[in-house]
Amino acid sequence: MQDKVTYEYAIIRVVPKVEREEFFNVGVLLFSKRKNYLGVKFKIDRRKLEAFSEDLDLQMLEDHLEAWQNICDGTPESGSIGQFEVSDRFRWLAACRSTIIQSSKTHSGLCFEPEQELEHLFQTFVL
Repeated sequence: MQDKVTYEYAIIRVVPKVEREEFFNVGVLLFSKRKNYLGVKFKIDRRKLEAFSEDLDLQMLEDHLEAWQNICDGTPESGSIGQFEVSDRFRWLAACRSTIIQSSKTHSGLCFEPEQELEHLFQTFVL
């Protein structure tokens, strides 16, 4: 029987007006060292964000989140950061920022399959 493995995760937030510190959860970033897994899942609710901030560039937001996906996957498009070890890529993505896209503090847990846990966290905190 397979044992549970530890994982860390952070919620990805969009902060349309950083000075107001209001945010919307748009995704989840999950890392499991033992499984050598780094995954991200996100969804932009255009209607909600447009209602909150008319001047938010949603295409720019999608482009930046796609860059996060590329970093997680370690694709050539991700540049030098995408070539870091999986743990370093997670730390870079989950680092504290004062920009429109931020992540929560990291949290930890135990799971059997990181992919399934990522989906569960996404359903719980984003949808």
